[in-house]
Amino acid sequence: MIEPEIPDLLPGTLYMLVLRALARGPLHGYAIARRIKDTSANALEIEDGSLYPALNRMLVKGWLQAEWGTSENNRRARFYKLTADGRKQLERETKQFEKLVMAIQRVMRTA
Repeated sequence: MIEPEIPDLLPGTLYMLVLRALARGPLHGYAIARRIKDTSANALEIEDGSLYPALNRMLVKGWLQAEWGTSENNRRARFYKLTADGRKQLERETKQFEKLVMAIQRVMRTA
């Protein structure tokens, strides 16, 4: 059986996906990646090498807060949660993404 190819993320969508994954509440890094993968029906897989630097950048931007806690596997893990600025950024990124998708759809219907 041929496995379907996993699409590459569009540039600039990683922040939006992480912010969206955290909109329902705090998660540790592995759980963020898992939520994105699960909610995309396994179509999107975020690698550690992309996720953790992005989380650190979002902490610096003030979109996230982090604190240490215990994961469901009884391991020490850093849990991330949205700040008020993070929620605003999610709204901005969602609107920009929706505009991009609509523009691409217009091109695909007329080209």
